[in-house]
Amino acid sequence: MDKKKAQFTSSWGFVLSAVGSAVGMANVWGFPAKMGGNGGGAFLLAYLCFVVLFSVVGLSAEYAVGRRARTGTLGTYEMAWASRRKGLGKVGGLLGWLPLAGSMCIAIGYAAIIAYVLKAFANALDGSLMAADTAGWFEAFSTADYAVLPFHAIVVVGTLLTLLLGAKSIERTNKVMMPVFFVIFAILAVRVAFLPGAAEGYRYMFTFRWEELLNPMVWIWAMGQAFFSLSITGSGMIVYGAYLDREMDVAALAKRTALFDTIAALVAALVIIPACFAYGLDVGAGPSLLFVTLPRILQDIPLGRVFAVILYIAMVFAGVSSLQNMFEAVGESLLHRFPKLGRKVVLLLLCVVCLGIGMHMEPIFKWGPWMDIVSIYIIPIGATLGAVSWFWVMRREDLMDEVGRGAKRAPGTLWYYAGRYLYVPCAILLCGVALLMQVAF
Repeated sequence: MDKKKAQFTSSWGFVLSAVGSAVGMANVWGFPAKMGGNGGGAFLLAYLCFVVLFSVVGLSAEYAVGRRARTGTLGTYEMAWASRRKGLGKVGGLLGWLPLAGSMCIAIGYAAIIAYVLKAFANALDGSLMAADTAGWFEAFSTADYAVLPFHAIVVVGTLLTLLLGAKSIERTNKVMMPVFFVIFAILAVRVAFLPGAAEGYRYMFTFRWEELLNPMVWIWAMGQAFFSLSITGSGMIVYGAYLDREMDVAALAKRTALFDTIAALVAALVIIPACFAYGLDVGAGPSLLFVTLPRILQDIPLGRVFAVILYIAMVFAGVSSLQNMFEAVGESLLHRFPKLGRKVVLLLLCVVCLGIGMHMEPIFKWGPWMDIVSIYIIPIGATLGAVSWFWVMRREDLMDEVGRGAKRAPGTLWYYAGRYLYVPCAILLCGVALLMQVAF
């Protein structure tokens, strides 16, 4: 790959692409469900605290190390460990395979979920969803083998085609998809506000029950949601950092990414939680929230079919933009390790692996446990490896030099110590909770 050509052309193009990676199912059903089940406003306050810490420290570090290495996961871990001692580069390169495997594994399951969304979009478009028993409709395809295979193939092949030009095509597609996503969810939020009983949902969201802050699990869930909503997994955001111009301010870009990701999560919550309160439905229903609860609500409101179509368009965009990042993280690292393959061959290989495995795990009882295993074991360990590598292994001078490059006001010693003594312990704690309690975040 010609790394000189693999560049984002503007800071906003980069931010929209990074937000596209971060905005996904974690925002649309994960954030409202966790907020609804963990104290409402108390969860939101804890979540915002972690978003500030993780974006200012963790996300900016991942952007910076990717840019310094000018490559993705494998090369960046090699660089970070070799900066401590040259012979350690091979160790770092080997460790980098774990978070990279996490990106590939989650992409396989994620593609199946987006296939569900694409099917819902198609059925909303032809009107059949508006007349269906949504529970029966969802069960019919979510429990059967190969029931969404055509949609699955469209998702995987279509997403990989958007990666043919690397950073340029990622930037171009996200400049369209992300603004449309925000506009659509803003429209839906306005429509939901007029539902009878929606006010109870707003009260729940923004009433701060201070006693809930004494519950450690509220903080744990908020921490996990912040980590994964920002896509700080020790892999994905590194590759976008590798495509950054040398003079862009990574700390400022990380803050912008976090801001728009948080807005996306809140807008999704402003749609989901008030709607569920209005209809007396369970806000923590998980995938069925998107495929059973919301369609049922839309069936009962004027222009429901129109709103269903635009909802699932937004969800397809959110899913594809996240899947782009997962595929690009893996594809770039394979090109780094095996440059003679070429981008087209690598993308074809990713297509074969993702569809070849994913088509056999389309039922929810297959991809559900798969995603749980990835989010319990691989992703938390990968995020922890990344945090430790940047703040405890990599030479401090190298990291600080890269984070400060292009900044109007370079982060100082406080930033570094916040990474070492707050961010890294949070990553280790989350990893420990996931492994010991077997909780999927």
